[in-house]
Amino acid sequence: MPNQTLPPGISEEDWNATPVAVRVLVMELLQRVAQLEARLNQTSRNSSKPPSSDPPSVRPRPAKEPTGRKSGGQLGHEGHGRKLKPESEVDQIIDVRPEQCGQCGTLLLGEDPEPERHQVTELPRITPVVTEYRRHCLWCVACGTRTQAPWPATMPGGSFGPRVQATVGYLTGRIGASQREAQDILATLCQTDVSVGGVGALEQAVSAALAVPVAEAQTYVQRQPVRNADETSWREKTQRRWLWISVTPLVTIFRLLKTRGAAGAKELLGEVVWGIIGTDHYAGYHWLDPRQRQLCWAHLKREFLAWSERTGETARIGLALLAVEKQLFEWWYRVRDGTLAWADFQVAMLPLMTRVRTLLQEGVAGADAKAQGTCRNLLKREAAVWTFVWETGVEPTNNSAARPLRRAVLWRRRSFGTQSVAGSHFVERILTAVTTLRQQRRDVLDYLTAACTAAISNDPAPSLLPLTSPPLLAR
Repeated sequence: MPNQTLPPGISEEDWNATPVAVRVLVMELLQRVAQLEARLNQTSRNSSKPPSSDPPSVRPRPAKEPTGRKSGGQLGHEGHGRKLKPESEVDQIIDVRPEQCGQCGTLLLGEDPEPERHQVTELPRITPVVTEYRRHCLWCVACGTRTQAPWPATMPGGSFGPRVQATVGYLTGRIGASQREAQDILATLCQTDVSVGGVGALEQAVSAALAVPVAEAQTYVQRQPVRNADETSWREKTQRRWLWISVTPLVTIFRLLKTRGAAGAKELLGEVVWGIIGTDHYAGYHWLDPRQRQLCWAHLKREFLAWSERTGETARIGLALLAVEKQLFEWWYRVRDGTLAWADFQVAMLPLMTRVRTLLQEGVAGADAKAQGTCRNLLKREAAVWTFVWETGVEPTNNSAARPLRRAVLWRRRSFGTQSVAGSHFVERILTAVTTLRQQRRDVLDYLTAACTAAISNDPAPSLLPLTSPPLLAR
């Protein structure tokens, strides 16, 4: 038996004298110990665990090399102080003039054509505007019929107007306030008393106002040529749910679905997938054609880092793949910054692609069992590893989906999920609206107010789609 297959600390003679059943058991136990140690050593650097889960014993991330410069603004740095507003936007002007000469005391007259200016911005105390509607009922002097006037079409059905509704949606969906925190903010800053239950009712009014534009956004996203997808766990009462996200440059949608598997991915992306999808290497996306998929290199980096922290052949392959990853991103950043031509980048990537294939094949032959499985899967879907090399507009990472999903993760942690289907609809709709509006640099509160106003009047809600949309893929 070759020496490299012997358990550590056992000679070949003793190993050969050991009964076969005992040898099998020892090897199984050693493999299990290795797997448990790998799980124990998982951190945010070598797995998908969040940084907040790292124990104090985890090594800090390597510090950046010192540049030798002092902290703060550098000599010659152009300042970014607050700019003065034009006079048309100033509400009050206070002129301060000297009355007498500071030298001889003579009375001073005249005007300074260019006085020194200083502006102070202050917030007025917010006082809510309360409108009382009075519906009169009158008797007809001719026939005696009693007629009551209808309520105005613009009158809200509840006790609060569209801007209060929008403010609640902004506080909980954008700022991340809980319902009790939203209640406190309204009372303290806006002098408006709303019960916790009332906050929930206002959230539902916002959710209903967003239903149509969010559905329109979902159709739009499913027809874009490039998008990224991700998912995270959720809980609706006692039921497990999954919050999915699909991201394009100008529109992002969230969906709360019952499954994390392929069925959920198909409901998010569409049964017939158009364009290219950036994902991690979760098996729920394996139904996608590898040529229409881009595997996330940030996830692969963490995987390779975990391999490098093991022993033997697995560690060697992990270190070699990390070296490839480092070179890959150096070139990719240059392409993104415009210092490396796209065609030159494609040519330079060919040897790296061959190197990765060779290392994965070596991993199948000699790495540990878990790494072998990953190597087989990557070789099976090799085209999805390199889509970004051949298709413009495709990023090598799935960060564009992971970043906005963090806001949803924080929501889940502070609220432990949702308590009803209606609450889940509010979560997916407000997250869709807020994320999309911020992508387009549109005012979130103004949009929510306009949507709630339209809902009260039964008018069409304003669209979440960009004003100048890129061409959609034909279906």
